[in-house]
Amino acid sequence: MQKHPMTKQGADALQAELTRLKKEERPNVIEAIATAREHGDLKENAEYHAAREMQGLIEGRIKQIESVLSLAQIIDVTTLSPNGKIVFGTTVTLVNIDTDEEVTYKIVGHDEADVKENKISVNSPIARALIGKQEEDEIIVEAPSGKIEYEIIRVEYL
Repeated sequence: MQKHPMTKQGADALQAELTRLKKEERPNVIEAIATAREHGDLKENAEYHAAREMQGLIEGRIKQIESVLSLAQIIDVTTLSPNGKIVFGTTVTLVNIDTDEEVTYKIVGHDEADVKENKISVNSPIARALIGKQEEDEIIVEAPSGKIEYEIIRVEYL
């Protein structure tokens, strides 16, 4: 099976969620199912059905996290020598050459990507354009709205 890159922070967050699901959520839903069973007829017991549905969601998420972690190649960017090159896990600040608008992205694995947190997948067009570049380099990104030209102003190994 092919390993997928993941930042140490991303792996730690998934591990924390997995622990919470197994130690808190799973026991709580098992207790809710047992309590609902005590209320009698299961066919018309909405609490029982809701608890069983929640149990299915929790078990599904546990399996998903375990699968993602088993295929993860964890990369801790803080252990790399900061040579200024953009690699997986680096945080990059860019300036749009046309608008002077600054934006900062962290290049992460596919399962960690979250545009709201400015975490972009290593497979995204912008990350692919950035990998291997360094400060003061210029890149052109093919966006749905057309080509966007950026200058790299900062590379951080956080």
